[in-house]
Amino acid sequence: MKQHGAISVYGNWLVEGNPNIILFDLLSQEHKLNEWKYDLYEKTHISLPFNDLEVNNPVLFGYVVAWFFELLVKELSTAFIVAHFHEWLTGIGLILLRTRQINIATVFTTHATVLGRRICAKGGDFYNNLKCINSDKESGDLNIFHLFCIERAAVHSAHVFTTVSHVTGLETQYLLGRIPEVILPNGLNLSKFCALHEFQNLHSQYKAVLNKFTQGHFYGHLNFDLNETLYFFIAGRNEYSNKGVDLYLEALARLNYRLKKEESEKTVIAFIIMPGTTENFNVEALHGQAIIKQITDTVAEVKESIGKKIYNDVCCGLVPKSEELLSGEDIRRLKQMLYRSQRTNLPPVCTHNLSNSEEDKIILSIREKQLFNNECDRVKVVYHPEFLCSASPLLPLEYEHFVRGCHLGVFPSYYEPWGYTPAECTVLGVPSVTSNLSGFGCFIEEIVKSKNVDPADFGIYIVDRRFKALDESLEQLVDYMHRFTKLNRRERINLRYRNERLSQLLSWTKLCKYYKKARDLALRRTFSDYQPDKEQKEDSKITNLNDALSPKHTPLYNSIERRAPKSCSSKIKADH
Repeated sequence: MKQHGAISVYGNWLVEGNPNIILFDLLSQEHKLNEWKYDLYEKTHISLPFNDLEVNNPVLFGYVVAWFFELLVKELSTAFIVAHFHEWLTGIGLILLRTRQINIATVFTTHATVLGRRICAKGGDFYNNLKCINSDKESGDLNIFHLFCIERAAVHSAHVFTTVSHVTGLETQYLLGRIPEVILPNGLNLSKFCALHEFQNLHSQYKAVLNKFTQGHFYGHLNFDLNETLYFFIAGRNEYSNKGVDLYLEALARLNYRLKKEESEKTVIAFIIMPGTTENFNVEALHGQAIIKQITDTVAEVKESIGKKIYNDVCCGLVPKSEELLSGEDIRRLKQMLYRSQRTNLPPVCTHNLSNSEEDKIILSIREKQLFNNECDRVKVVYHPEFLCSASPLLPLEYEHFVRGCHLGVFPSYYEPWGYTPAECTVLGVPSVTSNLSGFGCFIEEIVKSKNVDPADFGIYIVDRRFKALDESLEQLVDYMHRFTKLNRRERINLRYRNERLSQLLSWTKLCKYYKKARDLALRRTFSDYQPDKEQKEDSKITNLNDALSPKHTPLYNSIERRAPKSCSSKIKADH
């Protein structure tokens, strides 16, 4: 390949396990792009527009990879080789391996279909109309027919076809015309998130950062008790309907109505962490954090002054009088801070200035539902249209730390082939809401309900978006959030521990067996003399769930077993 100008680098990926990796410089073969597009049309009749930049890199990658495997097979003629391709972006390489009849076993995994994602983004009842969709016409209407053709050809060319969930499998059955042979659930590297019994301490640590942000963002209108404040959030790509942001905001409006009606002492700060087209930080949001910084510094200086007075008086054998602790200067400075912390305008709902605020669906929905952070509101909304970063002057937290500081993640997705956000909540010990249209929700529901246990007992609330009408799903979501606000601190801690114990179900050490199954199946279909290894016995922790599913307690429905602090503490130690 090098002799023909192809540039590649061989090395190790700097992640756990240090796997071997080959990187191809696609630009080194860019001069062959049009030639390869024409060749693809000659072999498959898939016509690719010459002005569509979205397919250029997939074409280059596909041809370079097929070229590499062709040479590899010649060098290792007796080896059993399996190539696993993910998504339509790599599909051209798989198609070429089959059209050139290169003796390699192939597996293709789609994590989401190009057509399904775009249809759902338009709105409508996608899943109930799935059988009636004309894939060719719909993809043509959406100007993605060539992408759809690549994906469909890869699906039908592979020796073994897989998806990440049964929901996506149903989608591929009708849109792409093939039922997946194996379902490959997405796992997580638990060692990256491992905190054992420390995760409750980490929650308190990062919640303190959120409290400080809240004090700054809502300065002048901080008429609620931070000890009675809950932090909810939704995060991910900015896909308003697919990610369930529409449902989330409507549910917040209804939750706000319920909490105000019952005069609840609880306040919910609802974050939306999704990237938007921003220009800069909102000046009001920055000013709030500056005010809190000034208050913090002033109080620290006054505190130091008081400490010195107490120390000097005690050294002289005197008991300081409380009215003498604050000097006139201290009182003046504190009053000055109180004056500066007053404001007449409402706290902003968005932390940044958006370049398209008149078109941003999230902002428009917030305005429509009048979630303006009024003093009387029990639900306050904070839209942060950038991914989180510890260097931020507003909310200095990495995403993982932000999640640990929150109380509930809300992800009522309509189109979510898997759903890493609720899965990450689980391994971090944070209860979450998902839906039965997400792969993660279906995975948990199938495993946990097979043991006659309600997932809600473990802090995973599954909204039915498939079989219920939209308003019924909405009320179910509001009920989940409303009941969560009723939990006391001990019940929330209990729920966190039970939620975190489900994380073992998501470990790659458990879920990698599905990948092995798919690759063994592909090798058996390709090589008649291939003999797979004896299948390992299924781990009892997955089969029996003995460690994950302890005796039933239902904090959500007020059936928690009351324990004295000592016995509760000892059980926590025994569990971990």
